[in-house]
Amino acid sequence: MNTLKIAKEVFETEAQAIFNLQKNLDSNFEQAINSILETTGKVIISGMGKSGLIGKKISATLSSTGTPSFFLHPAEAYHGDLGVIEKDDILILLSNSGETDEILKILPFLQSQKNITISMTNNENSTLAKNTDYHLNISVQKEACPLQLAPTSSTTATLVMGDALAVTLMKMRNFQDMNFAKFHPGGNLGRRLITKVRDIAKSENLPTCEKSDNIKIVISKISGGKFGLVVILENDKICGIITDGDIRRAMENPTQDFFHIQAKEIMTKNPKTINQNSKLSDAEFLMNQNKINSLLVSENKNLVGIIQLYDLD
Repeated sequence: MNTLKIAKEVFETEAQAIFNLQKNLDSNFEQAINSILETTGKVIISGMGKSGLIGKKISATLSSTGTPSFFLHPAEAYHGDLGVIEKDDILILLSNSGETDEILKILPFLQSQKNITISMTNNENSTLAKNTDYHLNISVQKEACPLQLAPTSSTTATLVMGDALAVTLMKMRNFQDMNFAKFHPGGNLGRRLITKVRDIAKSENLPTCEKSDNIKIVISKISGGKFGLVVILENDKICGIITDGDIRRAMENPTQDFFHIQAKEIMTKNPKTINQNSKLSDAEFLMNQNKINSLLVSENKNLVGIIQLYDLD
């Protein structure tokens, strides 16, 4: 068997399922979004089996992007946990067939309490679809599973529909990166969004030269500074930068008398800088965009520090 061919067929099948999913969108999606935006309650996700596993991920995504949410196992709900559902809560009920018994059993309670309900099924004529306020069609033409038994394309479609809800809500709420950082304070992600450049920039013994300094001084400053660069100043303002790569290129240039070179001859003018009050995420973006490993931290063109890519890890 050609294993790579099999894998590619799975990708193609599921990609096609996602592409076709957009055709299923209708006013139900818009009304579901509006209901979630208007509620003062939580969004509770419930589903059995594989749908339940996908539901946990959808709930986690909603919670981290500004929509309070948690997952409720339908069997546990039916056996005592219905008390956690308050009147203002919105329920998103997941069932590929729309006939999952554990999900259907909690519908009478939700209807009696007048909770808004949103279903995701592959059958708009299913019991679940017909007995919820809004139905999101997640039908797929076929599963990636060759036996058409294991949920594959269908779970992917459910996940993508959940992502569509979360992202739409993010944009409607104007959810920004700092809001995201509030819910992700741990790890590199939160650190880069919350920490300022000034908090980690190195500011002592910075390697600097004047434009007229000769190559020997430049090399000495680069070696002593341990940043792999020297910053060229004019009237105490940043005007250029020389890296160890610039030194190597100058040495290899047969048209230059290397030992008589001055800093101004090989410096890069107007190097990339960042304000000390910028976020680490901005510094990372700037370095990646310009394919540089070091960034000068400045304030009114005065050098106040240097930040390097490995400082962000």
